[in-house]
Amino acid sequence: MLILECPYCGVKAEETELTPGYEAHLKRFGPGATPEEFEAYMFARKNPKGVHFERWRHAYGCGKWFLAARCTATLEVFGTYPAQSSEPPADLQAKIKAKRPNWEGYK
Repeated sequence: MLILECPYCGVKAEETELTPGYEAHLKRFGPGATPEEFEAYMFARKNPKGVHFERWRHAYGCGKWFLAARCTATLEVFGTYPAQSSEPPADLQAKIKAKRPNWEGYK
């Protein structure tokens, strides 16, 4: 079972108290997007074996959305951070790199 800490209220919650929002840091396309760009945004999702960045909502707590970094193979949680972040914080990336030396970094 996953246990994630909400970066807003500080509560460590089991995944049953959270709602998944799937992949984080997606580039959203507006009304001027091509059909291919819109299709990629709507349907093309990464499903990596390894480090993955995801959106989660603290549904049975403060109700806010946040982002989390975890390994999909081991379910190891590296950390969480606010949803307004455009990329993972540098200290979180360093923590991931220290535990997973072959990790190529956030792209």
